[in-house]
Amino acid sequence: MSIFCIGRNYVAHAQELGNEVPTSPVIFMKPSASLLAEGKNFDIPSFTNDLHYEGELVLRVSKQGKNLKHVNVLDYCDAITVGIDFTARDLQAKLKEKGLPWEKAKAFDDAAIIGSWVPLTSQIIENPIHFVLRKNGAIVQDGDSALMIFSLATILESITEYFTIYPGDLIYTGTPVGVGPTSKGDILEGYFEVNQVFSVKVNP
Repeated sequence: MSIFCIGRNYVAHAQELGNEVPTSPVIFMKPSASLLAEGKNFDIPSFTNDLHYEGELVLRVSKQGKNLKHVNVLDYCDAITVGIDFTARDLQAKLKEKGLPWEKAKAFDDAAIIGSWVPLTSQIIENPIHFVLRKNGAIVQDGDSALMIFSLATILESITEYFTIYPGDLIYTGTPVGVGPTSKGDILEGYFEVNQVFSVKVNP
């Protein structure tokens, strides 16, 4: 299983981190070991003092594809949910300063949370998708797919220009504004529209 991720896919998020707004999708990957096991609590890694949550929509690939052009994402994905792409922000900043890859800050063990799946219907894909991340009950990210720089279909086309996708692969589609620190004891909850799809506790 491959985990594909899109960075800086919302203008406000790129701006909150002081990054340029991209003109094409920023693609990076996480290994399968990055996926937090269902029902498991999250442990903040010892190598970071500034771990950030990044809530985002996640697609599940259902069919093999390569060099997809002008396709409906429904043809190659069968489900959608909300997840978290954890980032060791302090480590990432040090790596970026040296012009080095981000993997150590983004792709460590358990760095990806996934919610329960929602079937990807035409009704869902044809309308703006609202999603929310709560921390300790308070809304910290309020997302709307209409604000994406690159649509779900464009993301799929871009990824498959370089990589073949296979059933079971995951695509994290980018985080909206509102990323912030995660602390020991936090409860992080993801909502797809009005339905909760995950709740994860950060170990004290």
